[in-house]
Amino acid sequence: MTRVLTARFMHETNTFSRVKTDMALMRRRDFHLENEIPQGFRGTRSALGASFEAADKYGWSLVHPVSANPNPSGIVTDDAFETIVGMIVAAVDAKGPIDGALLHLHGAMVTDSHEDAEGELLLRLRRRLGPQAPIVVTLDLHANVTPKMAENANALIAFRTYPHTDMYERAWQGAQLLERAMRGEIRPVTVIARRPMIYGLDRGRHQSPPMAELLGRADAIEGRGEALAVSICAGFSRSNIRDVGPSVTVTTDGREPHGRALAESFMDYAWETRGFSSFKLLPVPEVVALARDGKPGDKPLVVADYTDNPGGGGYGDATAFLRGLVEGRVDNVAFHAICDPETVQEGMRAGIGAKTQLTLGGKTDPTMGGGPLTLDGEVVCLTNGKFIAYGPMGGGVERNYGPSMVFRAGGIDIIVITNNGQATDLGQFTSLGIEPTRYTTVAVKSMQHFRAAFAPIAREIVLVDTGALCSEIYTPELFTKVRRPVWPLDPSADPQAR
Repeated sequence: MTRVLTARFMHETNTFSRVKTDMALMRRRDFHLENEIPQGFRGTRSALGASFEAADKYGWSLVHPVSANPNPSGIVTDDAFETIVGMIVAAVDAKGPIDGALLHLHGAMVTDSHEDAEGELLLRLRRRLGPQAPIVVTLDLHANVTPKMAENANALIAFRTYPHTDMYERAWQGAQLLERAMRGEIRPVTVIARRPMIYGLDRGRHQSPPMAELLGRADAIEGRGEALAVSICAGFSRSNIRDVGPSVTVTTDGREPHGRALAESFMDYAWETRGFSSFKLLPVPEVVALARDGKPGDKPLVVADYTDNPGGGGYGDATAFLRGLVEGRVDNVAFHAICDPETVQEGMRAGIGAKTQLTLGGKTDPTMGGGPLTLDGEVVCLTNGKFIAYGPMGGGVERNYGPSMVFRAGGIDIIVITNNGQATDLGQFTSLGIEPTRYTTVAVKSMQHFRAAFAPIAREIVLVDTGALCSEIYTPELFTKVRRPVWPLDPSADPQAR
């Protein structure tokens, strides 16, 4: 029986965050070992769910040592990295021989010792498996892909949607390629092209012209059989590393020169459209005024705090917009969320129905989006923070935000959570007794992922700038490690520079 190694180790590292990602943080949410993995993911529309389905279809014996998917945060400690990678590599020795690997990685992980953490993982796995066993990797489209990744994996397959609603489909694509490679039908080889740019492709929004154009080309190329896979990654710009930025990888059957030519032509287009942006951030006072215009019976105004996005490593405890709503006396608001474990515990001690004064948020770094906010209100709901997410990004997988609370202050129902995370599923409200469609304003902390679940219920969507950690600021003082010259730090950067 063919034996396949699968594992998930995904972390989007915001190198500007002061929150270190250690093993304790790894274990706080979405962490599974060995036999916990099939119980958590079999039968779900997730990457691992697809892996189990592929194993059933192709008759694989699946080796699954670990699934670790901590919320985006700061640099991963060496101890955490070595622990998880050690589990993956040790499985090769303990349960080998391994015929192939299907890994689910992010592509933007940074550790104390490795700017290119995924490249280091793949190098170690390649050395352990040898040159013949195919390695196929799915990636987030916000991966900062490197030559080291491309050299040590046979195929890199990136998500094609943002919000990421195709993780299941991309895993199946990877599984099909892996099966063909293990049978000897194909010999996948991957090449990479980049340009000297920190960001581009409208940050990966697949609905807008730069990504839509390239994804259309990629689909056509794959459909004609000119390449096994074409992956377009917008990169993750909240990362002060040498190889930050967009990339295109092309996987062909054997080393075909046209693969590199395709990748380079795609990146030429990415360079030409590098300044395109489809989104606009509004200041807090302007958004508060919009919220006050809501009338009973309206569909909700959905407001996303772009710069305190936990999905980009934001702390999730910025208070600037909440303060604006309070001071503006805006009513009928559902607010998700303030990440504040201490205040949740205070609410739990007070109990449901207690009228009390609580100090919310602004504790990780008060300079990033506002300091602590003290409010009088009522504790109206307490839960363990667990529920099954069935929305477009949920896939039927359990979420765990830790002990959670709804604190009602005036006309605002404020969700307070223990484990940080952006709002991507209506269940993040309904599991706490809040029906978001009944509110005039729904506030979330997210850049783009919220749209999959919340756009269908919104009368209008606006993005608010609270000056938090994920602010779009690009200066040489912040990006000290990036290769130079690079756009936009160097406006006249040579596009042929690598």
